[in-house]
Amino acid sequence: MTDNIAKQATADKLPWWHLHKRLYNWVVHWADTKYGVLALIILAITEPICVPIPADVLVLGLSLGKPKRALRYGLLCSVFSVLGGTIAFSLGLAIGGENVIAFLEQISVGPLHFAEKAQWALDLYKKWDFWAIAISALTPVPYMLFSWLGGMADVSLVKFVAISIVFRTMRFGSEGLLFYLLGEKARKLIEKYFNIATVVVILLLVIVVFIIKKLGHAFGG
Repeated sequence: MTDNIAKQATADKLPWWHLHKRLYNWVVHWADTKYGVLALIILAITEPICVPIPADVLVLGLSLGKPKRALRYGLLCSVFSVLGGTIAFSLGLAIGGENVIAFLEQISVGPLHFAEKAQWALDLYKKWDFWAIAISALTPVPYMLFSWLGGMADVSLVKFVAISIVFRTMRFGSEGLLFYLLGEKARKLIEKYFNIATVVVILLLVIVVFIIKKLGHAFGG
């Protein structure tokens, strides 16, 4: 709580144009209120749609105050984050990649071929949809961006949700588990090693998928 009070005092001194930092501090302060869990649910849903503040900040803030409930916070955030991602995916699907391409064709001038670049991005997403969803769900790569693009690229909704459930749970659930087991010590571990750990997990996943494919080719003839 002391950390959040200090952050709020610092926020009051921030220039008005530091909007993102002000928004970040405003989000974090809810961890010290009785509406913390409700704020976590709202942030988890809205982050994949339109909010640029990662839901991790409230998982960590709430877990720091009540470590024995940390696993619950992590799992709760995972569920509602996937729900938010599904909403963003559905909105992207409703807009449609073809409409985005058509719009970009209208505003492309001279050497700026926005439509071609957008089509290339959507085609690349379709080809590597598993990795795009998994990496954005697990790492600091914006899950919001890839949720919208998933719908626009018209990938399988079932596939998107299934991959999101696995990797969002790995992200938020592991944060909650660390606090549950280690208490306040978990914060330093997460702040120091989170990015490295996610890269290692992705690399291990690449190796596992590669081995599975090789075994499949070997036994399939």
